[in-house]
Amino acid sequence: MRLLGRGSSEPPGDVWLVVGLGNPGPSYAGHRHNVGYLVVAELAGRMGSGFRAHKSGRAEVVEGRLAPPGVEAPRVVLARARTYMNESGGAVKQLATFYKVPPERIVAVHDELDLPFDTMRVKLGGGDNGHNGLKSLRSALGTGDFYRVRLGIGRPPGRQDVADFVLSDYAASERKALPLQVAVAADAVESLVTDGLERTQGRFNS
Repeated sequence: MRLLGRGSSEPPGDVWLVVGLGNPGPSYAGHRHNVGYLVVAELAGRMGSGFRAHKSGRAEVVEGRLAPPGVEAPRVVLARARTYMNESGGAVKQLATFYKVPPERIVAVHDELDLPFDTMRVKLGGGDNGHNGLKSLRSALGTGDFYRVRLGIGRPPGRQDVADFVLSDYAASERKALPLQVAVAADAVESLVTDGLERTQGRFNS
């Protein structure tokens, strides 16, 4: 992945906005609800760059390309909101407007209760399924027709409350497998913006 210089003067074109959904701050960092943050952090690491505050003040971003230098590839903006999950749509809408990114070039990376842990699905559009981040994005963008990279976290055991479950740390056994899950999800994002949905689904939908 190649990093773009800050303040790039390139005209808007085939820009993708990849948003990792989560809650800001160290107290939320290890929660299941924050796996989207982990994936965009992995992608930023592959770019060799850390996040910087966007001028909107509501998000942090990294800009780059998903290819080595000299290879034509889409420009990508990685983002994570500085607002809480249920208010993330406003920050994403501001970024989409600033970078002139239509909904069909937005990728939301998020946790998914209805998928078992260590499984993943990539799709375009769909419902919110009770996910406050997706609900906020749909409301702010006026559509749900954006891409989703859905990382399974499974359902809470027994009678544990869903909100308590998603806002809790991964189990010890899950933490061992988590780095690979995050790396594969990052691979899926790269595939999606370079090779398209059909090929990505064929490779990564488990």
